[in-house]
Amino acid sequence: MARLTAAGRHTAESTSHHPAGAAAHTIGPAAPRPRILGVGTAVPDNSYTQEELLEEFRITDPKIRSVFLNSAIERRYLTLPPEGPEGVRRPETQGQLLAKHRAQGLDMGGRALSECLKDAGAEPAAIRYLVCVSSTGFLTPGFSALLIRELGIDPDCARLDVVGMGCNAGLNGLTAVAGWAAAHPGELAVLLCTEACSAAYVFDGTMRTSVVNSLFGDGAAALAVRAGEGPDGTGAGLPELLDFSSHLIPDAIDAMRFDWDDDAGRFSFFLDREVPYVIGAHAEEAVGRLLNKNGIARSRIAHWIVHSGGKKVIDSVRVNLGLTAHDVRHTNEVLRDFGNLSSGSFLFSYQRLRNEGVVRPGDHAVFMTMGPGSTIETALVRC
Repeated sequence: MARLTAAGRHTAESTSHHPAGAAAHTIGPAAPRPRILGVGTAVPDNSYTQEELLEEFRITDPKIRSVFLNSAIERRYLTLPPEGPEGVRRPETQGQLLAKHRAQGLDMGGRALSECLKDAGAEPAAIRYLVCVSSTGFLTPGFSALLIRELGIDPDCARLDVVGMGCNAGLNGLTAVAGWAAAHPGELAVLLCTEACSAAYVFDGTMRTSVVNSLFGDGAAALAVRAGEGPDGTGAGLPELLDFSSHLIPDAIDAMRFDWDDDAGRFSFFLDREVPYVIGAHAEEAVGRLLNKNGIARSRIAHWIVHSGGKKVIDSVRVNLGLTAHDVRHTNEVLRDFGNLSSGSFLFSYQRLRNEGVVRPGDHAVFMTMGPGSTIETALVRC
């Protein structure tokens, strides 16, 4: 997964506009392979340890404190509600939470997208397809339209908003990006996951909401993709997106869900305690399907980028797939340093792997995300 250090500018004037088409899961062998050009991430300014958050919200229940302190999370970046007259964080209305979703989603998303383009050696005007993923609020028009206006992206840019799919949705969005890029060789497509998870918090003192409040953090991540060579001939030697695969677990469709809480007057996220074990039990089947249809033996996978869903989720996936602690080191590090960043978590891990400098040309990698449905999404990458 070599890092692209320079690439020619691909201006809007040098391309024609194409509509966003549906993306197939498998990239046809005759089509040029979509390649990863660059990656960027962003978080809010303020971060908190788990201990600091317990004090901020004056949580004394020993069971809830145990959930926070045994999460394998050291610090998270969050946008907390303002303090009231007595120094206590004030509850936020659903309207205030939606305003936070928009403001933080645009701020983090814009910064992550800019960093990604800088890494890819491209300008905003080069983007011909923009996919924005988020599950922490609802906007119409969505982040794609707002960012096109804010960043000066060509208004003829094709776009797609993936809303409400949850933590797995980054790979759902990347499937669309890769399919569009393969159908439009030489043109730049970008995935952006922007998740202000603190805009989906409910503080009611229950164990249900406390599990969510102990886990998620705010963050955004972007990935630039292009199939074939760029206008300056660059492209060879960059990571290739070979294939994608989805696995839905119908029996666990309600295990992760966003419900309206009448008492709180806002939406509330629910995580069933059995989620880690359900995901782990189906991980082998999901990964096996991806590798078998591509004729790739498990032993050939050199790198694993797994969603930082939580300590129990990571451990369950690791055990069921026979992975080592080293295989999921970046997954665990991202959980430790940021918490669960929802759809963009796997891109934070990918960025760390790439910057580590251990990847060799020709290595194979598996990306894996999990979320509501319950769903396991996978992607096969050749570095």
